Amino acid sequence: MSTVLTVNTVINAPLQKVWDYFTQPLHIMQWNNASPDWHTPKATNDLKKGGTFSFTMAAKDGSMSFDFEGTYNEVIELQLIEYTTADNRKVDVHFSANHHETVVMEAFEAETENPIELQQQGWQAILNNFKLYTESN
Repeated sequence: MSTVLTVNTVINAPLQKVWDYFTQPLHIMQWNNASPDWHTPKATNDLKKGGTFSFTMAAKDGSMSFDFEGTYNEVIELQLIEYTTADNRKVDVHFSANHHETVVMEAFEAETENPIELQQQGWQAILNNFKLYTESN
């Protein structure tokens, strides 16, 4: 049985803006990193059931990079994105409006290479970076 981890944030922005910034490649490339020494130089996203995505995550010093890839299982605009990663882990992302704020909650199956705490911290750091980018632009 897989361990499912959850991260979330409340963003001071309307739901449509949050959805757009979370799903559009030009925006993804601006926020999709867990620390300032990493970046996402390339992102493609075919946001529909059966569509695929690929985000190249790379160390800015060029020492390492990898593609975070997957296939969408379900997309309900402004509400839900469900996908399976290339290594066959399930991820659900829920969006909900709360007055002038938007709640984003991600539930993801942990992988077995890295400690649970590190995965939790990494995914939360990326989501925190998304919040900062969305609220600043």
